[in-house]
Amino acid sequence: MIGTIHVRARRFLRRILTRPRIDLPLAVGLVLLAAIGLVTLYSASDGDLGLVGGQAARFVLGGALLLVVSRIPPAVLRSWTPWLYAGSTALLVVVAILGEGRGSMRWLDLGVMRFQPSELLKLTMPMMVAWYLHPRQLPPRWKDMAVVGLLIAVPAGLIAEQPDLGTAVLVTAAGAFALFLSGMGWWRIGALLAAIGGMVPVGWHFLHQYQRDRVLTLLNPESDPLGNGWHIIQSQIAVGSGGIFGKGWLHSTQSRLDFLPEHTTDFIFAVFSEEFGLIGVCAMILLYAFIIGRCLWIAMEARDTYSRLLAGAIGMSFFVYVFVNGGMVAGMLPVVGVPMPMVSYGGTSAVSLLAGFGVLMSIHAHRKTHI
Repeated sequence: MIGTIHVRARRFLRRILTRPRIDLPLAVGLVLLAAIGLVTLYSASDGDLGLVGGQAARFVLGGALLLVVSRIPPAVLRSWTPWLYAGSTALLVVVAILGEGRGSMRWLDLGVMRFQPSELLKLTMPMMVAWYLHPRQLPPRWKDMAVVGLLIAVPAGLIAEQPDLGTAVLVTAAGAFALFLSGMGWWRIGALLAAIGGMVPVGWHFLHQYQRDRVLTLLNPESDPLGNGWHIIQSQIAVGSGGIFGKGWLHSTQSRLDFLPEHTTDFIFAVFSEEFGLIGVCAMILLYAFIIGRCLWIAMEARDTYSRLLAGAIGMSFFVYVFVNGGMVAGMLPVVGVPMPMVSYGGTSAVSLLAGFGVLMSIHAHRKTHI
């Protein structure tokens, strides 16, 4: 019995390690985006090679994980989904007990590295929603929608409690997109949005004071220019001073003179905007649009419900990351600590994103032959 299991395990490993499963257009887009991120990080960090090298190492680790995941058939990923979801949710409970962070409990210290478990839910959440809806009749009924809501609410609530409202919103959006792509009627979508809108006044009372201040500051950042409004004002100055053509690489005065806070993480897009101007920003947005469009194309060609919902949710979630960070940097959305994907400095975020793209490439490799 043990010998049979061993032989099957060896065959499975040989199969996933020897068959190429890379979608070349998507891979090229990701490599270009990673290169832009490293170049921008070098400037934003004032030439800190240690910081850039660490991010490059994380890209290599994420790329290796992408290659491994891309060789795992979607059917196998589907069978693993409940365990991955349960494990990542359990880690959130561990964070609540043993976590650490600057003013919050978000990280687990593994000795050799610090790890943010909430990043895993950005992938395991849409996987779980797609897994639940896969064998059921679509569009989903109210009962199924209620179960999906519970699957989303538990980890999202644990993340919000850390507190990390930005990641909680992204995790919720990832699961909601999988539900939305399942063919829900517009009247049901409208009813859900109305219900969410009605809960906003209630949710306002559960926000921390600094979270309320961020929303109020968005409406009038000049009311506290040296306090809560500092991030938005300095970011807008950086974006506006870039003009059409930008100041040039390594010439971002807002970051080099330390006016712009978090210029290697949440506000690195402001550094890019100042150095490369409107033309550079448009080029980056086009690159992001290409990657998102490729994700949705892969979703359209998927051969089963699980793969289609998961691929679409990953692509739309990626769009939300870009939209929220861009809106935050431009002063159109509150500062919620959402990084610009593949550009902002951050290890767990980069690795989890690349793992998600590995899932997309696996789905692409097993797409149906005829449309």
